Amino acid sequence: MRRVFVLPEELGETKVVLPPEESHYLLSVLRLRAGDRVAVHDGEGRARAGIILRENGGRVEVELGEYLSLPPEPPVFVTLFQGIPKGEKMDLVVQKATELGVSRIVPLLTERVVVQWDRERARKRRERWQRLAREAVRQCGRSTVPRIKEVTPLSQALEELEPETVGIMPWEGERSLSLRSCLHSCRPRRVALFIGPEGGFSEREVALAQKRGVFTVTLGPRILRTETAGLAALALVLYGWGDLGGENKDW
Repeated sequence: MRRVFVLPEELGETKVVLPPEESHYLLSVLRLRAGDRVAVHDGEGRARAGIILRENGGRVEVELGEYLSLPPEPPVFVTLFQGIPKGEKMDLVVQKATELGVSRIVPLLTERVVVQWDRERARKRRERWQRLAREAVRQCGRSTVPRIKEVTPLSQALEELEPETVGIMPWEGERSLSLRSCLHSCRPRRVALFIGPEGGFSEREVALAQKRGVFTVTLGPRILRTETAGLAALALVLYGWGDLGGENKDW
């Protein structure tokens, strides 16, 4: 069944009127009509079967039925703190990280972020990234839409890091500790990946992260682009916990 999204509190109703964007998707993109079946998701891991009742003023009304069985989410909660890259690269990161199984994405302001951000620009970009995450979930078949948080300075992100979360920062200056060795030694259930923008993190930022207990790790001998590094690290973490076809066992 085709997927549409509603607010979590709406999923408990018997009928729901879809928001304009979702109504447009059903009517104009998929060209569905009354009587067609859809899967109505709340973006938080729940979904119900639905039947289109009618269209009125461009809004679609759906009758909700039984709850649906959905594929599981990854066994480890990964937050990607992504240094904001230039251009539209962040769009790619949001889309592909969502497909891989990221739980949350925090756009990160660091010393070497070159894009100028004001409150209005940050708000519009966040809305765009959240929409891209939802569309990626629709495409890949996930049950939960990752939350895109507000643009956050690195210092604030480090201060707010939850005690049970293991922070990991891939860094080209690290020569000894690999990501695999780091994960093998602590086996965390919550991971925060810190990825620098173009130019990476400054030595001052790396020192600050290490002071806060974040592990700096190497991803190998090649220097990866910012839009590649986070996706590679994310895939390795999830694979190590049995996601993406991996086996959940010690590396």
